[in-house]
Amino acid sequence: MIEPPYNPSPSRYDDGMIYRRAGRSGVLLPLVSLGLWQNFGSRQSFSKVCEMARYAFDRGIVHFDLANNYGPEYGTAEENFGRLMERSFRPYRDELFISTKAGYDMWPGPYGNWGSRKYLMASLDQSLRRMKLDYVDLFYSHRYDPETPLEETLQALVDIVRSGRALYIGLSRYPLEAARFAFDYLAARDVPCLLFQDRYNLLDRAPVESGVFDLSVAAGSGFIVFSPLAQGLLTNRYLGGIPAGSRMSEGRTLRSEVLDEATLNRLRGLDDLARQRGQTLAEMALSWLLRDERISSVIIGASSTAQIADNLRAMENLNFSDDELARIEHLTRG
Repeated sequence: MIEPPYNPSPSRYDDGMIYRRAGRSGVLLPLVSLGLWQNFGSRQSFSKVCEMARYAFDRGIVHFDLANNYGPEYGTAEENFGRLMERSFRPYRDELFISTKAGYDMWPGPYGNWGSRKYLMASLDQSLRRMKLDYVDLFYSHRYDPETPLEETLQALVDIVRSGRALYIGLSRYPLEAARFAFDYLAARDVPCLLFQDRYNLLDRAPVESGVFDLSVAAGSGFIVFSPLAQGLLTNRYLGGIPAGSRMSEGRTLRSEVLDEATLNRLRGLDDLARQRGQTLAEMALSWLLRDERISSVIIGASSTAQIADNLRAMENLNFSDDELARIEHLTRG
């Protein structure tokens, strides 16, 4: 059976998506971006990958966030994205903003990890082949390497942009002083950091507490959030405990120890507040982040189109009263 050609929704830019500028740049990002970390690799059917990615694009999600070792099974999320490009997205490449990263374990031996020039260059070349792309819109140094001179890592990023293999570069999870040095180094070479990516959510405020969020904003970098729902903890999935088949029940990146009685009570209190706002817990958690216009976008994961739809509804109510914000602080920080 021949698959019919994909024709995206003609109303994809008129269906409620909001776009926000990434720092001091010309790039506009959708408030909700799609991350391909857990559910787009070798353990997912390609038909489901197509269904979710097409659904996202049909609703104005033009930013797809990947990394070299996303899967599971390293590289398979990028491979599936390459198939998706060939079957669906190739005619719309210029409407898409595609990012990938390198910094974590990818292949054996001394050159398949961390932040050396050799690793970053080789990794990006491999990513481009897997995704069937000539360039990515954004390439990240995925983590700070304390053993490699930071100048080596950063100059590799500069040279990657100058080679045309990436239009912009970004940083992910860098500590404060390394980020400060990196912003200055990159700006001095006319290849400024477009986006700083970090984990940030109602339960984890580390970027604000460390000062890296304010530093990024002051440097003119956009700030993009991953794990905005704490890997599913800030959804209704765990309000009754740990369900079978969940990421937590299988010990996949979310450990059962985090769901102690105090955390469960916090989640139930947040869920009550979300219901009063006419939202799900997930919607409110995303709205709480996006109410801050300094945040360029949040990266969601998804295992179904229904989850994407729920997350998109967060944009319908970004306003919080002082009382609601105080209750959130009490529940999460008290």
